Amino acid sequence: MRKSKKLISVFIALLLSLTWLAACSKGSDETASSSSGGKQPVQLQFWDMVWGPPEYIKTAKKLVDQFNKENPGIHVKYQSTPWNNWYQTFSTAIASGSAPDISTGAGYQAFQFAQMGAILPIDDVIQKDTVDVNDFYPGSIDSMKYDGHYYALPWADDIRVIYYRKDLFEKAGITTLPSTWDELRTAAKKLSGNGNYGIVMPNDTGGSHYVMSLMINNGGGLFTKDGKPDLTNPRNLEAVNFLLDMQKDGSLNPAGAGMQGADAQKSFAQGKAAILIDGPGLKESLPELKDKIGILTPLTGPHGDQGTINWINNIMIYKQTKYPDEAKKFLAWWSKNEKRLWTEGHVGQLPIRKSFQADPYIQNNEDVKFIIDKYLPIAKTTAFHNASLFPELNTVEGQGFLQTMTQQISMGKDSKDIIDKANNAFKNIMSQQQ
Repeated sequence: MRKSKKLISVFIALLLSLTWLAACSKGSDETASSSSGGKQPVQLQFWDMVWGPPEYIKTAKKLVDQFNKENPGIHVKYQSTPWNNWYQTFSTAIASGSAPDISTGAGYQAFQFAQMGAILPIDDVIQKDTVDVNDFYPGSIDSMKYDGHYYALPWADDIRVIYYRKDLFEKAGITTLPSTWDELRTAAKKLSGNGNYGIVMPNDTGGSHYVMSLMINNGGGLFTKDGKPDLTNPRNLEAVNFLLDMQKDGSLNPAGAGMQGADAQKSFAQGKAAILIDGPGLKESLPELKDKIGILTPLTGPHGDQGTINWINNIMIYKQTKYPDEAKKFLAWWSKNEKRLWTEGHVGQLPIRKSFQADPYIQNNEDVKFIIDKYLPIAKTTAFHNASLFPELNTVEGQGFLQTMTQQISMGKDSKDIIDKANNAFKNIMSQQQ
């Protein structure tokens, strides 16, 4: 009996100990909960595409850490997302209910997924002046409007400019830089011969940028003002004929028909080609040639037009988010504070905010300032002459008919045949998309 009483006493003592520990634990939890405002921080997933060198990702992570410190009620988790199979990555996540709360993306991504009902409109962010819309480059905010709603904020501009090799121009005795199509053709002739070419154009997406930039440079474009296909516009045909004329002159490398963008850059770097159309980050990717690479002023086309092609990359919120208000808060904060992506992360595109463009870091970069001052004001999107962007543009650029055009130009095919075949494919794409 004594033994039983002793066991009972031990059991009661053990129960009291466990109760005391539970009370302490609960008190600790309550203290932690109290210190965080009574609830855990809202968790947001941010998928950011790879927009620059490794230091870009490091800088982006630092920015997210800064936001998290300044906003203890929200915790943003950063994920760097590669470009390989990006569409499948996002579409699969959306279909499975695991889309991020917010992401950056290519020029038409917000509209493509908005058409699928997956992107959250941000009209209230813009209408309530949550962001300073007047700080954005003219037209960039309005380009984010689709079907009566704003679906994204612009953050960077990818643009095509004409680069040339200063040393090769000097060697060829070209002292006056070309500023018109005729002058460029004449210069390209002087720069060609002995296995070298005035210009090289790859047959991939980068090559299609040559064709589209020259079409826009001539007052042409793929679309009418009401968004109808307009590839057979006479101005477009003139642009194709201009490239074909250089091909006939022996100034356009015919091997470009089998080249990718990296091959064309390599040819330019090796001095096998003197002229290249590329993005604003080209010189950063060829640091050993920085002093030998120059940028031509925008060409004036045969009818007095100037222009080039650009893409306005954006940042968007997904409808699947459980925390739309917090996601909008992060969206506005990121847009306002992302200048470090240029000053520290060396992103290879132009900032879309005027205040960022005015920063000494940008203004002291002679080439970037030149592109902002000379090229950005005349740049048009793939949708030109249509004022706004739309989902079908992603298919138009990715389907392949534009790339086939560049290949056929490098091979010296007939211009009318090139345009007619491309136009059939173009109209077919648009009819299927609508």
